[in-house]
Amino acid sequence: MKAKIIFLLFLPVLLLSVGCATNPISGKNQLMLFSEEQDIELGKSYAPEIEKEMGGKIQNLTLQNYIDSVGQKVAAVSHKPYFDYNYTALEDKTVNAFALPGGYIFITRGMLEKLESEAQLAAILGHETTHVVARHSSAQISREIGMEVALTVAAGKASGGAMQVAGVARQIIGLGYSRTQEKEADLGGLDYMVKAGYDPQAMVQTMQMLEAESEGGQAEFLSTHPSPENRVEYIAQAIRNRGYQNLNLKIGKEDYQKFVLDELKP
Repeated sequence: MKAKIIFLLFLPVLLLSVGCATNPISGKNQLMLFSEEQDIELGKSYAPEIEKEMGGKIQNLTLQNYIDSVGQKVAAVSHKPYFDYNYTALEDKTVNAFALPGGYIFITRGMLEKLESEAQLAAILGHETTHVVARHSSAQISREIGMEVALTVAAGKASGGAMQVAGVARQIIGLGYSRTQEKEADLGGLDYMVKAGYDPQAMVQTMQMLEAESEGGQAEFLSTHPSPENRVEYIAQAIRNRGYQNLNLKIGKEDYQKFVLDELKP
């Protein structure tokens, strides 16, 4: 009954927010229940709970600062640099990365251990940043969770209690993207990483690694980020078509070894 009363109180406000938003990657309109301001509120509200669900932050300030610094380079050249981007490494051992609305982006220990260079890290963070910029996460929440999340945030998470908040957080983690959204994130992330100064071939290498891990059932990333057909081929073709070959951009194997792989050692 209490939830129904809150729903009725906030329904007029929510209905005013319903509409279409332009995706800057595709240039197309998409259904959206939330404003960008509500995107930020969603991310801020659920980021702490997501961290708990995924084993907490890796307690290493050197590593965290490095991850965030690479992410901020990518965010700075995105279509929406004004979001308050936060890039965080989590203890979870699955090979995964995901984004909340408004700029909260997470990468797991399992993923970090599989990557080999700063450029590959930029590829993953560029991919996830594109999901934020294109508002893919918000679109999926709008479609698959919708009013439940909106009400929880609007009511200050008071209506459902800690168990409901945790349940919604788990739903957010498990949201899947469409193949169209994944292709947009691949190609948008490719553009962002190049603009940020990173070797685009690292995107190809990273997707090859993820597909190999997926065949062994190890890459959680591909369970929510379905692999479009010919993924590696269209990324390689985009590198050629966009003139990204032979740019002599940063790979950063030594830096990644120093600031991530060495820091992850017991």
